[in-house]
Amino acid sequence: MNPILTSVPPYVLLAFAALAVLALPRRLGHAAAALATAFTFAQAVLLGDGGTGAHLATQFLGFDVVWFNVDQFSLLMGVVVGFLATAAVLYAYGTEAPTWVTAFALIYVSSTVGTIYAGDWLTLIFFWELMAVTSTLLVWQYGGAAVRAGYRYALFHGIGGTFLLGAVVVHGASMLGSVPAAEIFLFSSTTGIHASATLLAAIGIGVNCGFIFLHTWLPDTYPRPHVAASVFLSVFTTKTAVYVMYRAFPEGGMWLAYLGGFMAVYGAFFALLQYDPRRLLSYHIQAQVGYMLAGLGLATYVGEFAVTGGFAHLFNNVLYKSLLFMAVGVVIYRTGVEDIRDMGGLWREMPVAFLLYVVGAASITAVPGFNGFISKGMVIDSAHEVHNYVLLLDSGLLWWLLILGGVGTFMSFIKLGYYVFFHGSATLSPKDATPFQTAGMVLAGGACVFFGVFYYQLIELMPFTEIILSEDVYFKPYSMSHLTESAWLMGTGFVGFFALKRPLGWLAHHMRDVDAVTYPAAFYLARGTIWGVTELWAAVDRAVMSAIAAAEWTGMHPREALGRAGVDVEIRTGIGRSVLFLTLAAGVALFVFVLG
Repeated sequence: MNPILTSVPPYVLLAFAALAVLALPRRLGHAAAALATAFTFAQAVLLGDGGTGAHLATQFLGFDVVWFNVDQFSLLMGVVVGFLATAAVLYAYGTEAPTWVTAFALIYVSSTVGTIYAGDWLTLIFFWELMAVTSTLLVWQYGGAAVRAGYRYALFHGIGGTFLLGAVVVHGASMLGSVPAAEIFLFSSTTGIHASATLLAAIGIGVNCGFIFLHTWLPDTYPRPHVAASVFLSVFTTKTAVYVMYRAFPEGGMWLAYLGGFMAVYGAFFALLQYDPRRLLSYHIQAQVGYMLAGLGLATYVGEFAVTGGFAHLFNNVLYKSLLFMAVGVVIYRTGVEDIRDMGGLWREMPVAFLLYVVGAASITAVPGFNGFISKGMVIDSAHEVHNYVLLLDSGLLWWLLILGGVGTFMSFIKLGYYVFFHGSATLSPKDATPFQTAGMVLAGGACVFFGVFYYQLIELMPFTEIILSEDVYFKPYSMSHLTESAWLMGTGFVGFFALKRPLGWLAHHMRDVDAVTYPAAFYLARGTIWGVTELWAAVDRAVMSAIAAAEWTGMHPREALGRAGVDVEIRTGIGRSVLFLTLAAGVALFVFVLG
């Protein structure tokens, strides 16, 4: 193994590439960015052949830390992040994204890769927080409505990061005595997060995963920035969170599986109500993350097969979700329209964008022949196996949630494609995708088709490959039962959309997500808190100043003060007695203060 591959953390190269984007002419800067992301991809592929292990290990504040940890899971993430980031850089160049967009995006990718290759909780939390900061900068760069959304985004991720940091601290304190003190944060020394930190870790990571009620930053933020920025944002934060969720809970848990099942339904339902195309896609990030978490959670009973299904869906989602944001981004870039009801009939005007949208839509809806069919089938099979063999612990609800989420997903992308490319007559005459936009989309779309057809290549990239491809595990994605199930899902989704199109339109106008309550409530609560604290401080200040003024007046007019109090005495004293009196008073005050 070439030592260069294990001595150069890819996130360092990506950070330098971000500087190069700003320093060099636009074409050269984007070329440097593409080379850096391609190196990240190639390095992960090459390290898969015997390069695993902890590299660049050192100490920080007396604790062992690993800045470049290479194992099956981090390599898988490195492969897909490097590949997609290369496609996204090409797309950004073809979309005439400002150099600051690409520079911030590269720093964001760099912090993502740092999180992926962290070998301990201290390194991970450092890059985790850096990922939140850099992605916020990427949102803010666009200005306008993206600035306020970026503030809300920063608040969510700041709070989530604080919870995760608390979990790491609790984990470290709880591990003292069970392993050497220097090793308490190493992944290699522990199996997941300590049980005492479970709730803190679940909430902290759950914010980035888009847990229900912690998800509103997703549809609020991702439709706001430059369309090229949305491509980067749409795939890295949430998928990295799923990866970190596995690091924290490698044994899974049905609580996680059920959370994933409800996320699949919740995200698909609210996606059906959207007319902003990027907002619709953002809700489907939550829904698809739900399938990934369901796979990880089902490890409790199904084992490695469910984990592999969850990670395969993560891998595939990075490809088809970015492709969908690219295809929709091309339409917005060319038309300037962000309401699908104002589009329509564009399949003739934009055949390249239309064709690649179909590839992305077929992948996310699990049409046979595309990558989503393979990974979603693995997760649903895992849920079905729990239903069959652990009947007392599971009534089949999880399986039905995943099936219902699949139907809602198909309905959503029938809706999106219908309104954008077919609905009404073509009133717009935009140009099609630029060459570099096409190149980025073809890279992502080609991978979606490749891994859907040659699915063994997908499985060989996953962890636990030997187990999944062994004779003991029945894995036949193109069996008649799977094809029949897929046909029923697609048929139900197709009929369901056109049958429910009018009721869905009514719901879209009358039903709001929880942010319709939580955002105003948070705003007025914060405003009321600030007003209350300010007024309390002002009242205390007024009281103190009034007391000082009264004391000063009393000292200057003692006879009049006693008279107002109803005491009529002659006040006469010498200087010595006055000094003695003041000294005693000051001594008493000092004594009281010291005791306090």
